This record gives sequence, C-alpha cells and structure tokens, in this order.
Amino acid sequence: LRSELATGIVPGRETTSSVARRTGALAAVNAGYFVIGGDKHTPGSWVAGTDGDPAGVSVIGGDLVSEAVNGRPALIVPTGSGRNASIRRVETRITVATADGASREVTGLNRRPGLIVNCGGVGNITPFSRPAHDYTCGNADELIAVTPAFGTAAPEGPGFQATLDADGRVTAVREGRGGPVPPLGTVLQGTGSGAEWLRAHAGIGAPLTVRGTVVDAETRTPLTLTPDTSVVNGGPLLLRDGRPVLDPVRDGWSPEDIDGADRAGMYNDWYLRRNPRTAAGVTRDGRLLLLTVDGRRPGHSAGLSITETAEVMRGLGAVHAINLDGGGSTAMVVRDELQGHPSDPTGERPAGDTLVVLP
Repeated sequence: LRSELATGIVPGRETTSSVARRTGALAAVNAGYFVIGGDKHTPGSWVAGTDGDPAGVSVIGGDLVSEAVNGRPALIVPTGSGRNASIRRVETRITVATADGASREVTGLNRRPGLIVNCGGVGNITPFSRPAHDYTCGNADELIAVTPAFGTAAPEGPGFQATLDADGRVTAVREGRGGPVPPLGTVLQGTGSGAEWLRAHAGIGAPLTVRGTVVDAETRTPLTLTPDTSVVNGGPLLLRDGRPVLDPVRDGWSPEDIDGADRAGMYNDWYLRRNPRTAAGVTRDGRLLLLTVDGRRPGHSAGLSITETAEVMRGLGAVHAINLDGGGSTAMVVRDELQGHPSDPTGERPAGDTLVVLP
C-alpha cells in the first residue's frame, strides 16, 4: 500500500481510476485534500494556489512533499504492507541552515508563497494560524522550498530565489521567482523577510542545509520516514481508541465566520449534512480499512454525515479512524472497475493524490 501523487508530481490532478491503471493497482481510493482552481491566487479565498497541490501533509515514498496543516490528523502508513498504520495529529518542521549556524524556518514546501490552503501553518500568517478548512490564509514573509516533486519549473513571481545542487550548495541566485528545478536539487524562494534572509546568506557556492521532519503533534516525537512510508492528510479525526472524538473547531470546521465568509453554511452543508465520504480506519489487530460512501444521488444514496461516518467506521471494527477527502472526490476502484457512482455530474473528479493497493 502506498500513496501516489496525481500525474506523479504536485501540480495537476488525475482520477482515481487513471492512477489505478497507471500503477497497476488491485484497488485504489482517493486520498487527501487538495487545491482545485489554481488560477485563483488570492489569500482569503476558498481555493487558491497550485491546482492539485495537497492541502496538508503529504509523504510519498518517504519523502516529505507538502507541509502539514499543523495539528490536523493524518493517516500514517509506515510500511508497504499497510500493517501498523496509525492515525495521528501531526506537524511539520522544516528549516534551512548555513555553515556558520544561521538558520530560518521554512514556512512551506512545493507551493506558491503567500498562499496557505486550510491555514494552520507557521510564520506571519494572516488572519490566523489555526486550521480553517477550504480557506486560504496569507503570509507576506515566506521561505518556500521547491523540490523535484513539484516538477521541472518553480512557481513564478516577485521575491528572491536561490538554487541548490544535490549537495546543498548554491549554484544560482536571482531577483524574482521561477525557472528550472534541478533534478536532484532544491529551489528556495523568499518573499518579504524570507527574501532578505536569502539575499544575506545564499551566496554562490555557499552550503545550505534544508531539513524537514514530520512530528506527532501530541507526543512531540518525530516520525521515522523510510522509503516505504506514506502520509496522507485528512480530517476531521473520527475515532480514537474505539470512541468518537469529533472536534470541528480544532480540526478546522468551526462555524464562526471569517472576514464575512459564511462558515456556518459550510459547516452545516459539509459537516452536519449527508455527503459522499471517504475514510480510513485501523482495527484493533492492525488491519487498515478503506471506506467510500456514495452520496448526493436521490434514489441511490444520500451519503453520511461526519457523525454517521464515525459510527460506520466503528461498526466495521475500526478503533482509530480519519475522514479523508470526500464529496465529488470520493472514488474507489477495484480490479480496474469503478465502484459506486461519483456525485459530480461530469463523473469521476480528478484528485490530488490516491491510496493504491498494489499486487
């Protein structure tokens, strides 16, 4: 079992059926939240950023490719077998350091600076740093790391940029952002005070060390990431130790309005009402359950509320469970056959990432 980025890189989306065919999967389900509508690059909007970008933590083959919405839950698959999977609240810690000990927090990974989808990030975030589902926060002072997981071209825009080779040495600097991403290197993009830090420390030939870790937000212990590790973002947390643990405010579904945005309507329509759902759970003996539920189709299936999703997962034997992306994204494929009926009128929705079960 592993997670797979749509199109193989962060930008772009692909249907669960297509990913299953491409990887030769026996089965597959859609996975975490992601950005739809990458042409909207405005903080405060419902969707903003790079189309297909995971809207939360993502680890593919042991490599951290997207930062966490800090404090939100995630599905951790430490081995390719799917055994010993866990569901934990996580944070990411990413830093860049110079040879003489200067360091700075890296506020984002493989995304456009200034756009924090679902909020919950680090640094000078506006209007707040707590999670807010389907809302984009801003930050004028960012330092973003762009790796080959983003593709061959870094996001364009104002700021300052330094390119590092595979050994972490600066090979190029420029005013403004954009250009190629080296196949084995990293591009650092700064805005505001992040750009100032790069100008001061990223001289040609200078060594810069970028480190990223995923941390259990409750025990504060780092997770061990091996080449078999997959991490998929999600929320809300449904079950812990066999009991429902729903906390909409903590997980980003607070009904309180933000800058006039109707959060109460979103809370009622998405959280309380029945919708298509995708969920993952871990049984007491360590098996992983993957669930999809059709919805929004009168005469076929209304779907489940979040509370009902937790109860269904508990009824199936899960002791720990997490809600994954749902709605029009919900899709399950078994042996090349799409199960159920997608809710979008246009059919199966292309998603940002997929959980695949391989032979």
